[in-house]
Amino acid sequence: MLKMFSTQLTGLFNRLQEKEEFSMEDAARLLAQAAAGEGTIYFFGTKEMQAIGLEAVYGEEPLQASAVLTDEAELEAADRVMIISRYTDDEEAVHIARKLQEKGIPFVAISTIRGENDGEGLHNLADVHIDLRIKKGLLPDESGNRVGFPTSIAALYVYFGLKFTIEEILEEY
Repeated sequence: MLKMFSTQLTGLFNRLQEKEEFSMEDAARLLAQAAAGEGTIYFFGTKEMQAIGLEAVYGEEPLQASAVLTDEAELEAADRVMIISRYTDDEEAVHIARKLQEKGIPFVAISTIRGENDGEGLHNLADVHIDLRIKKGLLPDESGNRVGFPTSIAALYVYFGLKFTIEEILEEY
């Protein structure tokens, strides 16, 4: 089972790299604006997606100028935010996204678009959206269901891609 999961996860990473390459570059440029200036890159994750902000701030190699968002009232014009949720229609994430729009704070969102008509989800609100493309588990179980829903693993993969690109941008700056 682990070998099949690893194979499916590798396929997911390859799809993310191929299909979200331009969005990841745009997102890194947007976030780098804060790190290059007087701003902070804030992370807001819902549920298991809080792991991404914790990695950025407390990981072995923290992202320059990063913090976990605890109060959107503290945001300033030079700041940027990354919102990470399992799905684009997550109510808590959409609520924060609307507040950021009202304040004019640019933000990146990472989540899965469930359907083409997902209403006013993160993918429509964010300055840049990266679609995780995980709509069901990666593996079939013995009952015909799908299991292995690695959204946080996929989001960490995207985060590291963004981090490496941000660092390259800042080195050139």
